[in-house]
Amino acid sequence: KKKIENILKRNRLPIICGGTGFYIQSIVDNILLPEVPPNKELRKKLGRKTLIELQLILKKLDVDRFKNIDTKNPVRLIRAIEIATALGKVPKIKEEKSKYEFLQIGIIVPPEILRNKIADRLKKRIKIGMIKEAEKLHKNGLSFKRMRELGLEYKFLADYLDKMVPKDEMLVKLDTEIWHYAKRQITWFKRDKDIKWFSIKNFKEINKEIHSFID
Repeated sequence: KKKIENILKRNRLPIICGGTGFYIQSIVDNILLPEVPPNKELRKKLGRKTLIELQLILKKLDVDRFKNIDTKNPVRLIRAIEIATALGKVPKIKEEKSKYEFLQIGIIVPPEILRNKIADRLKKRIKIGMIKEAEKLHKNGLSFKRMRELGLEYKFLADYLDKMVPKDEMLVKLDTEIWHYAKRQITWFKRDKDIKWFSIKNFKEINKEIHSFID
């Protein structure tokens, strides 16, 4: 928000690009999140639970939150349990009218092209040292257990560094999981009726839409 204000003061147009859907929504819809401080003892206790146990705990505490959470993400499950334990349930996200006007543009990429882009990006990340980075983090104190809790890339890198899977198998599984994650992101954004979708090649229409918004 500070960056947005700074850009506007210079009479420029802020462009927010991303990313995780909830982060974008928090800015566009001016979401107010519940202020519940971390409970270290509870987190430590929950950290010893299996994914299924965490799911059952949250379902018992707050079935509504359980229905719309990523049930495969232990970090989010633990945070939801933490909030529900403190407040009785996870409160509905509050939205206040934003003082800004937004033009939301979604880029449509054909599935086969998107899949190839994901594969190419993963290869580049491996080439520039993603495995070495994870290895360094582990040597500096980040446990394999914690890496797995962080999900996606870290989970599969932890399995490889912990000698649970060979490198080739790890890369295949990671590529597949990133693709599945991308499809879930697409589903998330498709639910937002305020997003205007354009083909990745349709630069003229995108440009036209932006200038119409500015004018």
